[in-house]
Amino acid sequence: MRTKIWAALIAIYLAWGSTYLAIHFAVQSIPPFFMTGMRFLVAGTVLYIWRRWTGDPAPTRGQWKSGAIIGNLLLVGGIGGVTWAEQYVPSGIAALIVAATPLWVVLVEAMKPGGKRPSWITMAGVLIGLSGIFILINPLKTTGFQQDYNLFGIAVLLLAALSWAIGSIYSHQANLPKSALLSTGMQLLAGSAGSFLFGLLTGEARRLDLRGITLQSVAGLAYLIVIGSLVGYVCYTWLLRVAPTTLVVTYAYINPLVAVILGSLLAQEVLTTRIFISIPLILSAVVLIHAKHLNAKQPEPIRRVIQEPAGED
Repeated sequence: MRTKIWAALIAIYLAWGSTYLAIHFAVQSIPPFFMTGMRFLVAGTVLYIWRRWTGDPAPTRGQWKSGAIIGNLLLVGGIGGVTWAEQYVPSGIAALIVAATPLWVVLVEAMKPGGKRPSWITMAGVLIGLSGIFILINPLKTTGFQQDYNLFGIAVLLLAALSWAIGSIYSHQANLPKSALLSTGMQLLAGSAGSFLFGLLTGEARRLDLRGITLQSVAGLAYLIVIGSLVGYVCYTWLLRVAPTTLVVTYAYINPLVAVILGSLLAQEVLTTRIFISIPLILSAVVLIHAKHLNAKQPEPIRRVIQEPAGED
């Protein structure tokens, strides 16, 4: 069992850490929302048919409504936003911004009616994380740093992380099937429909050139479907049943490091001084927030949200 647990953990570390690089290659010749729509459609169809075939009951209309809301917040707003932003922002930087999703979870939870005010440890984590993001994106154009990033792309990444946080919080109060994988399949199908619609509204149909799609982009899309959406999530849901949560959530610390390293090695993304300064700040913030909200005294919805695959791509 110990060997299986570590094999599944390593699979998550590599699968979800490498999806940012796969997105980088996929959007080079495939419009972002059309690409995410195809990804979610294939993965969602596989999961939904599999779970229905194994005996899961058909979802009710109310469950489909909840699945549609969550799917559009998590997948269209969250992953779709990350995918769009990676046209302009390096994959490693995108992973670092998304790693700070627990910061937004804490802030959204505190601002909603009846929400719990964060402790001083949690607020310290939020402030440390925000300082890391501030140094990373360098909005004041401080002299002495080597490279600036597209601020509009960074803003979309921050909004994508916020959308993921809202969707995660909503999902734990929503009417969903008992089967986590059936629910995921529903959300993927809803996210696929939302992605295709958003792509049409933003004019991606005019930009889509099927003859111009490269083998590299097709390989990136296939990797996202198989490794990112199917292998990674199945391993994750299994680990939550058989392994300590404190061990499972270590993916949140490892994934950004994997993304930064792979982006540098395989996509020639430049490692700047700001990256080396911001990485320990952002990851230490995630550690502080995780450590606090995994405490048994914390409300169950918050603990479960922190366990969610933040910006899993």
